[in-house]
Amino acid sequence: MDLRIIQPHDHGLLREIYADAIETQALSLYSPEQMRAWRAMAWLPGILDRTLQEGVGWISGLDDAFAVRYPADRLALLYCRGCSSRKGHASALLEQIERDAFQSGLDRLKTEASAFSRPLLERRGWRLNATETILIGGVSFERYRMETLLSQALS
Repeated sequence: MDLRIIQPHDHGLLREIYADAIETQALSLYSPEQMRAWRAMAWLPGILDRTLQEGVGWISGLDDAFAVRYPADRLALLYCRGCSSRKGHASALLEQIERDAFQSGLDRLKTEASAFSRPLLERRGWRLNATETILIGGVSFERYRMETLLSQALS
């Protein structure tokens, strides 16, 4: 799987992938109201800006998917276009994020996973710490606080 490091000029592309992932894949797990609120975050000023500007991440394939780590010990974003799902992009990106964090001297990563990403993370050995309910645009969402020990994830 070809991966390339995210550059500042990629930020618009990342927002497109983010919105596409929600539009094309979330209907089986989320209501239309939840999808609208979540998708809007891609375009609202200030919501993703700091993560995209200060995070470290990669794009997979021909602009098929991306992942960002921000801050250093947190998987902040992992999104794949619907037409590219189930082709190994998210797995390759997650492995790269984990490897990079380990090489940076970290021993663990954490995240707040959606119902969509939780199964992938669990397959890679991430464990659930807590379930929480949050509001996005006034709409309730359940998400999953998870973490992994990098020495185990990469073995």
